[in-house]
Parts: sequence; C-alpha cells; structure tokens
Amino acid sequence: MHKILVTGGCGFIGSNFIRYMYNSYPDIRIVNLDKLTYAGNPENLKDIEGRFDYTFIHGDICDEKLVDGLISEGFDAVLNFAAESHVDRSITGPKEFIQTDVFGTFTLLEACRKHGVGKFIQISTDEVYGSIESGSFTEDSPLRPNSPYSASKAAADLIARSYFVTYGLPVVITRSSNNFGPYQYPEKLIPLFITNALEDKKLPLYGDGLNVRDWIYVEDNARAIALVLEKGEPGEIYNVGGGQERTNIEITRLILRFLSKPESLIEYVEDRPGHDRRYSLATSKISALGFKPRKDFESMLEETVRWYVENRWWWEPLKSGM
Repeated sequence: MHKILVTGGCGFIGSNFIRYMYNSYPDIRIVNLDKLTYAGNPENLKDIEGRFDYTFIHGDICDEKLVDGLISEGFDAVLNFAAESHVDRSITGPKEFIQTDVFGTFTLLEACRKHGVGKFIQISTDEVYGSIESGSFTEDSPLRPNSPYSASKAAADLIARSYFVTYGLPVVITRSSNNFGPYQYPEKLIPLFITNALEDKKLPLYGDGLNVRDWIYVEDNARAIALVLEKGEPGEIYNVGGGQERTNIEITRLILRFLSKPESLIEYVEDRPGHDRRYSLATSKISALGFKPRKDFESMLEETVRWYVENRWWWEPLKSGM
C-alpha cells in the first residue's frame, strides 16, 4: 500500500485529488494535513472521513515541530496543495500568503529532506509566469508574477527546485491553469457568479470582462497530478492546461444562460490592480507522459452549475460568513 501525505487536502483541488485517488487506486493510504482556514472545509471530504485508510490531521504546514514529527513517520510521497490562493485577498493582506506559501513550503521541504521522502510534488499555478498576449508559456518561460499571491507561489517553486539541485530531493512541480468544479470556495469567479445568480445578486465583472483564462476541470487536474506522481521525473516542471481559453464575459454569459437568468445581473466594476490579461500554457511535456484532458469546458461548466444548484447546503453557510 502506498502512503502519501496531502497538505491542504480539505481545499478545493486537494479534496478533489483525494477523492480521485481513492476512486482510482485501491491500495493507497492518505494522510491529510490541513489548517482549516476559511477555504479548507471538512465538508469537502464528508464521504471520505470514515475510511480506514484515511487520516485527517488538523495542523499548519508552518508548524515545524508538527511537520517534522509527521513526516518522520515515513511517506512514499508528499503533495503540497496547501496555499493561500485568492489574488484579491493577497492584494489587501499579502503577509499570510508569504507565510503559508513560502515558509510553509520550506518547512515541508526541510522535513522531507531530513527524513528521505520518495517524492515531493509542489502544486503551483500558471500565474507565476505572468500575462502573455499571444502564444503560450512553456516550463522554461521566465517567472514574472504580478500579484503577491503569484509571487509567493513563484518563490515556493524556486525554493522547491533548489532542494532538488542542492540536496537531491526528488521534487516535481505542476503548474495548472484555472481549475473549476464542485467544492470550490465561492469567492472565485465561477462559483461566485453561479451562487450570486442563484440569489439574484449582481455578478461583479472586473474591467471590460475580456481577460482570458485557460480552464481545466478539477478532476482532469487531479488525474494529471496522479500521473506526475507516478511518472514525473524529479527536477522537472509540468504545465497542466485544459486547452479551453475563455474570456470572463463568455463564462459569465454561459452561467446566466444555464440558470435562465438575465444579463442585467452583470455589473462591470473597476479592474483590480495588476490584473493579468491572459494566461496560456504549452502542455507538450505532460502530454508526453500520456495526459490529455477528458472534460469539455461547456458541458462540465453546466454540470458544475448543476452541482451548486443541488448543493446549497454546502455553499450557503460559506457565503453567509464571507
């Protein structure tokens, strides 16, 4: 039985990854270390929590004593999903992002180096590359982050890489495009707009609404990360894209159409500082491992809308506390 440590496993991508692993690998044991910040929700794994091969530990990746003691128990791999990840929050309060995303990653790397973990997967983002007008970023593109969030992720990536080069720790980095799907905290564009529309509230669209993102369904990203865990080469970076570029206004109109809501709910608001215009990833390296996205954007967006419609019990308490 393979034993892996997932940090931030109660978050959006982490919880979907854990569920995917149990559905796909019958011989796996997972330990989930999560601080349970506002975006870490135990309800995300309600269907998993009773399993004999699952252990939840409430704790912070910045807690050096806790992390060292945990990793000393021995793991085949550590996957670091734990991060502060909302750009808007990083603009108003960058300190927590530097603390968790940079120092927390360092804390994990130190413990893994000390105790000889088989593989360390750093879960990163396409935002570390900055904005691109045309073409796509490759794994060798320079890092030009434009928000405190993306800068904190870029810093973590560089520290992780240094642990491979200097200490020989088998580090692999994945950088994915924007994820969407069930259990995404309703501050991000897609769940915010779905839930606002369901409540007949305005959908606050930044700028002219023409910012472009490449979107990947969260289960496809989980599958890519599992593939990197299995076949990814230490020291390598893998871009994970969905090949589904859409403007924010296109997505907004699709959501309203799926919910039969009027476009009068769209409210254009002042653009946020440093708002990247377009992200796009070249994905030939992950494709060479055998990965290809299986999920079509529009059909999975419609399914995601349906999930939020059917699971108000999950998101209504979160929005009431936002």
